Amino acid sequence: QDLMKFWQSLFEQSQRTQFGWVIALMQDWRDGKIQTIEQLRSYLMTTEDNLQPQPPPTSAPTVLQTDDTFPQIVENIETQDTELLPIQLVSLENAGKSDVGSQRDHNEDSFGIQTQIENQETPTEKIIQAKGLYVLCDGMGGHASGEIASQVAVDTIKQYFKVESSWSVGLPSEEIIREAIIQANEVIYEINQQEVRSGSSRMGTTLVMAMVYDTKVAVAHVGDSRLYRLSRQGGLEQITLDHEVGQREINRGVEPEIAYGRPDAYQLTQALGPRDKNFVRPDVQFFDLDEDSLLILASDGLTDNDFLENNWKNLLEPLLGKQANLESGVNQLIDLANQYNGHDNITAIVIRALVKPQKGVAEY
Repeated sequence: QDLMKFWQSLFEQSQRTQFGWVIALMQDWRDGKIQTIEQLRSYLMTTEDNLQPQPPPTSAPTVLQTDDTFPQIVENIETQDTELLPIQLVSLENAGKSDVGSQRDHNEDSFGIQTQIENQETPTEKIIQAKGLYVLCDGMGGHASGEIASQVAVDTIKQYFKVESSWSVGLPSEEIIREAIIQANEVIYEINQQEVRSGSSRMGTTLVMAMVYDTKVAVAHVGDSRLYRLSRQGGLEQITLDHEVGQREINRGVEPEIAYGRPDAYQLTQALGPRDKNFVRPDVQFFDLDEDSLLILASDGLTDNDFLENNWKNLLEPLLGKQANLESGVNQLIDLANQYNGHDNITAIVIRALVKPQKGVAEY
């Protein structure tokens, strides 16, 4: 429907007399005879077969007069609407919370958020230019001073990108993101070395981070803290894969039941701090926001026992609505997680990014 409306707008703006088949196409659409992509594809292909060669134009044709645009439209009909209408960000909000859990006496999780949002308004629309840095760390369970390690990692990443100018006009490169994480590792590692910590007394932390620049997103992680994406079309998607023994074995081709049947299946294969930079290999990914989305950063206290997979429909999907209160939603999320997974600290950051197609006519 959006594609047909767009074509109608183009034809109305044209200065030329329309072909009869164009008029018929528009009339069939208004009469409800063309309602699906397949019906439109069939109509265009039939029309192409029936068209007779036209006399050469007396003047140079406009873009709309070039008949060879229509086979291309037929070929790309499924994605034409999004290609013609680039996406722009209209809202970027966030809420974060950390809870000690019902069975712990101290909280080893930490998180940090830095955002810069510039509103731009015209008489006809309101848009924003925004960038945000979101970091969540979980101090390693069973390790002394895990809360120190997680806070040091958050502070180091925030400070790195506070002075780093590489993302003043876009997201930083994969190399720069890795460099920031390695720097956080080295700060914690040096503390361990200076205090001559060994074995389980060496402090460490997981890390998951997201960087948003308008409709572009970068995600990086070390350990088993996760990032999920939620959208109406895609549902809940786990973007990161845990750095733990069980997942490592699956990556090697082992069946999941066997991989997670090992007694050490949930042991981390990497974390920040215990070892030097040669043992830290952050995963970094990039993707675009092409529809309204939530990004959820979570410690394992929230994700254990498939809590999000089993409860996202009721707890998270309503937060896609622009009127929904994110802070209340995150509070409710953590309260219920405490009933399921209160054995550990629970931390979540929820980012809501709302988008829309840009106004104006796109070029072919």
